[in-house]
Amino acid sequence: MSASEGKVRREIAVTRSNGRGSAKQSPERIVEAIVAAIGEHRLAPGTKLGEEHLGEIFGVSRTIVRAALVRLANTRVVTIEPNRGAFVAQPSVREAREVFDARRVIETALIRRLAGVCDAAALAGLRRHLEQEDVARTAGDRRSAVKLSGDFHLKLAELAGNETLLELLRELVLRSSLVVMLYEYDGRTACAPDEHTRLVAAIATGDAEAAARLMAEHLDHVEAGLSLDDKGDAAVDLREVFSAFTG
Repeated sequence: MSASEGKVRREIAVTRSNGRGSAKQSPERIVEAIVAAIGEHRLAPGTKLGEEHLGEIFGVSRTIVRAALVRLANTRVVTIEPNRGAFVAQPSVREAREVFDARRVIETALIRRLAGVCDAAALAGLRRHLEQEDVARTAGDRRSAVKLSGDFHLKLAELAGNETLLELLRELVLRSSLVVMLYEYDGRTACAPDEHTRLVAAIATGDAEAAARLMAEHLDHVEAGLSLDDKGDAAVDLREVFSAFTG
């Protein structure tokens, strides 16, 4: 369900280096906040993103808010409906299946490549990431666990070294956050921790085919854990959701 967040964070850093005031008035700041909130499962599918309300929260004009929403609409994270406004996207069942189909194609290719080039330093970094996931789960910090789970998949893609596929995967992981929020069974985590551990073990042995098979099975399990029942709409307080980005 956070995903293109890495790219957006880099863009924010560049903007801020050019001046604090200009960063606060940029649409990238709002893009970053919405991406992070979706990736951490703070912002649910179907939530209305009113331009005026967001402008008040972030202290910017509706023009800047609109620019941010259009950017997010281009990646299908937000939908803009004539005469109704912008909403966090609600992927259909078909879109949910297509997202996982696309992830299987991309991630099996990436991990197959990674298994042949991953060095000791990269493996150590992956194992540290697994430890962070374990700490978050043990502490009952679901939001951190969800974010770290998505970040694990992006970290594998980064290490594989294909920037084009990485950019595609960032969007797909973010859209997966929406899919999981909309269709997951109550209390179920998106990724089983032992499956991440087995993926790293396969990479460490250099067995590309085993790594690709495990990745496909892992994504199959995540998809199989989704309920296709309509969850209905829940009220969301946007000011509370974005408080960490506007304080």
